Amino acid sequence: MDNQPQKKEIGIELSKETAAGNYSNLAIITHSNSEFFIDFARLTPGVPKAQVVSRIIMTPEHIKRLYLALRDNINKYESQNGEIRLSTPKNTIPFGFGPNTPEA
Repeated sequence: MDNQPQKKEIGIELSKETAAGNYSNLAIITHSNSEFFIDFARLTPGVPKAQVVSRIIMTPEHIKRLYLALRDNINKYESQNGEIRLSTPKNTIPFGFGPNTPEA
């Protein structure tokens, strides 16, 4: 017998609505002792509130697996396309977004 672990494949079903996706330019991450919450939101210039378009709730183990998969994919992307440069400092709202302040 072969002692190699058998690779299991998971079939994935993707509806048309889900395949269309939701655009998000903001992610808010919070956590409790047992779960991580990622709210994907869309910020529109001049609108004081971001609209949450999707919320994903994951266990700590699954969020760590997501982190590792994202890190791996970002490394692969950057090795093919160059470094992804951040246009705004970490933990700031991008320029042009945020509270609508009237001007005369």
